[in-house]
Amino acid sequence: MQDSPFSPVPGSCFVTGTGTDVGKTVVAAALVAALGADYWKPVQSGTDELPAGDAGTVARLAALGEDRLVPTVYAFKAPLSPDQAAAREQVTIDLSSLTLPRRERPLVVEGAGGILVPLSRRHTMVHLMARLLLPVVVVAPSGLGTINHTLLTLEGLRHRNLPVAGVIFSGPPHPDNAESVARLGAVRVLGTLPRLDPLTPAALAQAAQALDLSPLIDPPTRGFAEF
Repeated sequence: MQDSPFSPVPGSCFVTGTGTDVGKTVVAAALVAALGADYWKPVQSGTDELPAGDAGTVARLAALGEDRLVPTVYAFKAPLSPDQAAAREQVTIDLSSLTLPRRERPLVVEGAGGILVPLSRRHTMVHLMARLLLPVVVVAPSGLGTINHTLLTLEGLRHRNLPVAGVIFSGPPHPDNAESVARLGAVRVLGTLPRLDPLTPAALAQAAQALDLSPLIDPPTRGFAEF
């Protein structure tokens, strides 16, 4: 249940994925740029390989200053699930320490991996999502296999009655896959963010203009957005 005594600025959202390396951070950067939002990565692992973390990538792609980044609460060196990376450093992630910060702008929060990635022996990423209670944007690869993975993710969110704004696909457009997910998942598809080469702030900002952000401006309070 959300602890925060205030309502977040419209446009705020929690970005999750159907798995690891599905384009979640690039989509988060696109949302930050399009919404004029601040960014928060509450839990980061793999800083040995990415010293600035996903926050550094988003700051570069969305041209953010330090004042637009909410500091990461837990950062771990090993490129493992957060619970395993934390255990290597003899740290336990305390969910009660992850509280929605008050911001004057919309806030894009990026999770780690998918919704059932473990944060501790008792909690997974979906418990954090339920705590913050922001509209959820699911990022999914656009190609073969995505229908099953995306529908399973949506089923997990629906089971917990979390507010889902919609799905954004990452990769080449596959309209049939998008239609199947929208129909079978009873969810709005907010668009497809293609692979950009080169991936520059200008190219990303332009691509983000094609996304449907209306469910974030007028978000669902529970369950799935109407479409």
